[in-house]
Amino acid sequence: MIDYENAEIKHIAVHKVGNKLTDDGMHLSKEAVRFEDAYTPTVLLKYFIHSFNTDELFRFVHPTDLSLNEIYTFVSKIFEQPEVLHQQSIEIAKHLYEQSVHPKISSGELCVVYFAGLIVDERSVRAIGIFKSENKDTFLKVNTESDDFKISYDDGINVNKVEKGCLIFDDERSDGFRLCMIDSQRSGDAQYWKEHFLNIQPISNDYHNTKDFLSIAKDFVTKQLVEDFEVSKADQIDFLNRSVNYFKHNETFEKDDFVEAVFQDKGIIESFNSFDETYRMEHDIQMNDSFEISPMAVKKQARIFKSVLKLDKNFHIYIHGDRDLIEQGIDNDGRKYYKIYFDEES
Repeated sequence: MIDYENAEIKHIAVHKVGNKLTDDGMHLSKEAVRFEDAYTPTVLLKYFIHSFNTDELFRFVHPTDLSLNEIYTFVSKIFEQPEVLHQQSIEIAKHLYEQSVHPKISSGELCVVYFAGLIVDERSVRAIGIFKSENKDTFLKVNTESDDFKISYDDGINVNKVEKGCLIFDDERSDGFRLCMIDSQRSGDAQYWKEHFLNIQPISNDYHNTKDFLSIAKDFVTKQLVEDFEVSKADQIDFLNRSVNYFKHNETFEKDDFVEAVFQDKGIIESFNSFDETYRMEHDIQMNDSFEISPMAVKKQARIFKSVLKLDKNFHIYIHGDRDLIEQGIDNDGRKYYKIYFDEES
């Protein structure tokens, strides 16, 4: 939770950055933005900050030297001398343009903002925000002139939703700062903001540990399990449900307890442990086999655990409970069937 009630926007710069692949170019402002009224900063504070939470944290990285991470270097200079924000924002815009080479990346406004007085973890911190808005919404405007009303429209940024953004806190600088990240567009361009522009990786904490292990369990059940064992779709759903339920009903995670509770069979457990080890190595995941479970991560990840059994185009069966109440078979005519037992119909 980030408290911005008494925060201030000290400096803000805005530029337009296009797609380099299509030679859109850039439109760089000549100076920082100056507000002409007292209300606009209040609207912008809510727009910039309210979508972020501090459960999922990242830090800047570089394979050889952290100082070679461009955004890390630019924001470090701003923290040292906030008055150079506009100058450094131009460098940030140029770096973004160099990374904007995917055909699905659209032109948009880039905002670089220096905040003071944000409350994070019950202490006041400075922060730098970098935001890009690519999609425009249409707004209706009703104007009153004497006794007449006129309706017109305009295109602009929807202040209820940040599309792409990061909020960098001025702490743990030597380790790459702590930061939050938002990328609401999960299309083919999804990696350019996080990996190519920002170059960040998750900070190992309970949130990321919970999220990562649930991802490992899901990938094992949906991909590897069916290759190693003969299991039905209903069995897969049962394993997925058991995985989520373990995290929902426990406060701490113990890997040995998890595999026994979820997979039970010795052969499946050995297959999962091998898959887990390979997955962590390939995805560079540093994780202990014991950690506190993050309810926020469980809630988020549970959405991608599908419990729907789709039968041709005729039936969808939602499986949430006891796998033993479902039987699968083939009749004398070769038609497949499921037999479902229940006590009450609602």
